[in-house]
Amino acid sequence: MAFAGKYELESQENYVEFLEVIGLLSAKTDHKVVTEVAQDGNNFTWTQTIPNWTWSNKFTVGQECELVTMTGSKFKAPVTMEGGKISIQFPQYHFTAEISDDKLVMTCVTPGEKGVTFKRINKRI
Repeated sequence: MAFAGKYELESQENYVEFLEVIGLLSAKTDHKVVTEVAQDGNNFTWTQTIPNWTWSNKFTVGQECELVTMTGSKFKAPVTMEGGKISIQFPQYHFTAEISDDKLVMTCVTPGEKGVTFKRINKRI
């Protein structure tokens, strides 16, 4: 149950660069994203919220799951966990999440020569 809780954005790296690479620069916001994670064993509900926008996925570690991108496109991908780190291959980037020093650390890495590593550190609230 290490992931369960509510978190608020504390710091981030390469946010604008990441949005540019995935074509979502118009979605840039200065609001602090709130991430809420519900965990029941290997079953998760992962929700991110800012005013006027909510993005949520339900998944089970160790299974292929139907997920939704930030733009609402559905896709299927296996969800894995190794060493306490959740890993999901989204269509445009590879997502990982882990708890480090009681903070939720999320990283999105885009592929290729001009790949970008976007990192968010979220504190428990």
